[in-house]
Amino acid sequence: MSELENTFNFSELEDDGLDIAAIFGDTGTAEPLPIPEPEPADAPEDTGESAPEAERSQKQPAPEVEKKDAQADGETDLFAALAAGPKEAAKPARNDQKATGQVSLFDKPPIFSYGGAKDAIEDTSMTFEELRIAKADDFPELAEGKKVSWTVEYGKTTKVIADPKGTTIASIKEEIEKSRAFLDALKKAKEKDRNPDCLVKPKVTAQSKGIAGYKGVFSTVEEAKRSDKTICLIPARDGRVYEFRKTEMGDFIAPKDNVIEFSAVRAGFTPALPLIPRDLMGQIISFFRCFMNEWEEFEALAHIYWDKEQEEYTVFIPRQRVSKARIDADLRGSALPEERYIHYADIHSHNSMAAKFSHTDDQDEKATRLYFVVGHLERFYPSITARMSCGGKYHEIDPSLVLEGIGEEFPADWLEQVERCESRSDTLLRKKDFLHAFAALGDMPEESRL
Repeated sequence: MSELENTFNFSELEDDGLDIAAIFGDTGTAEPLPIPEPEPADAPEDTGESAPEAERSQKQPAPEVEKKDAQADGETDLFAALAAGPKEAAKPARNDQKATGQVSLFDKPPIFSYGGAKDAIEDTSMTFEELRIAKADDFPELAEGKKVSWTVEYGKTTKVIADPKGTTIASIKEEIEKSRAFLDALKKAKEKDRNPDCLVKPKVTAQSKGIAGYKGVFSTVEEAKRSDKTICLIPARDGRVYEFRKTEMGDFIAPKDNVIEFSAVRAGFTPALPLIPRDLMGQIISFFRCFMNEWEEFEALAHIYWDKEQEEYTVFIPRQRVSKARIDADLRGSALPEERYIHYADIHSHNSMAAKFSHTDDQDEKATRLYFVVGHLERFYPSITARMSCGGKYHEIDPSLVLEGIGEEFPADWLEQVERCESRSDTLLRKKDFLHAFAALGDMPEESRL
């Protein structure tokens, strides 16, 4: 097989989907290398040889000419060039890139990419650690090197940097460009993905919060004494936090009022279930009103459960003995099965009394769930109060947090029919401002009062 047949065929590579111009730059404008003309052979001397033998002696192979012809046609051995290095592979196209304005894939600078910001890295000889230090002013979270890791994403190739202090950006970029996986991915990529950026990405892998290194939180005083911490915070049985300090003089301990080392926490309830429907509450209120008439009135109790299978609320009425101000409910064996139902809330009535939880309610409602009391049932719209119990600790909540309200959407043109007048408070405020201004005017010279 001749050397011409061994030459890598670019046309076949392009048919397979690899854009050579995108990788090495556009070489289409380069003029072919001149083909040297073979020197004319001297006229053969008459040696008496036969004509066929003379012709055979004059026919010599010209492999160098054929090789130059093949190179003049723009063909090159792609993988041989890549084996020599991406920079060497890109050299033949650089003169043409200046003319066409194109930049080869291997000449594109890598890009620092973090937090939505992107910036070309012109000095690729720096290490990843040096790049981190350079960017720490703009991104303070990158200030601690031990908490930052690095990856390089180039096309479909991702490489994790094991040694940021000893590895340069250029070496990783060149290593990926020489890899068979990277070249194969380019060959199979769609047109829009054949000129990828080399993205250099830092990632914060650790974060410190809260308590300084010389402080610690301990469950007992004994545990705090055994520790190597100078300042110890200890939650106590009385619900307070105590600060324990070790000195050469001795150990000091006192209650700490503002524990800034701990996060702010507020009591409350965040529902994980839908709002209790308005029509279901209407049924319960109608049930309560059945125990009120013009001669006598009684309290009543209802339980609200969440059905996990049907994904809806259901009401359960336990067996109970009731009076004007007391309910004695028998809960033995009357609850719905826990495998399917969640006991979400208890709701009881105070008939015509106010919707306030009593001391008896505080003694009975200790389980962790929601509780409602409905009062003034003689009115068209009764009053309702809601609270939660967290292990027997109560906290009132807004009923609208867990109950559907009575508000509905209404036509917008209703608002156009209403004109707001000045309220009495606005009138009084304006009068007060006038009096202040008048008093100030009395202190001014006469010529300045106009």
